[in-house]
Amino acid sequence: MFQIIFNQISAAEMAALPKELQLELLAEFEILPEDLERSGDERFGVIERDGQKLYRYRASDYRIYFARSEQGIVVHRVLNRNTLRDFLFRARLPMPAEDEELGKERRFWELIEEGQKTGRRG
Repeated sequence: MFQIIFNQISAAEMAALPKELQLELLAEFEILPEDLERSGDERFGVIERDGQKLYRYRASDYRIYFARSEQGIVVHRVLNRNTLRDFLFRARLPMPAEDEELGKERRFWELIEEGQKTGRRG
């Protein structure tokens, strides 16, 4: 069975949003595992480091960072594009190679790993 799993941090980030916005983001974040296998699908950015592949999906003013797992999709972070935290990751990145450069950014991966260490919520 395919699932979308939020770790504790991404679940808390979603819970902090108004319920209507949560529903809007989830409705917009319609994804199936086979969607990730299609090359050139412009809905997803791909960020890679040391063989780890992370995807970015833009939903409204938010960026949802997630990875594929055996159970389905694990959401690591849900960040507003207008937050200082998201800005700090992107401020020094050239626009054409944004995802490639983001994959090289140590602080970005620390943010993702923070969520991985907290465990998962189903």
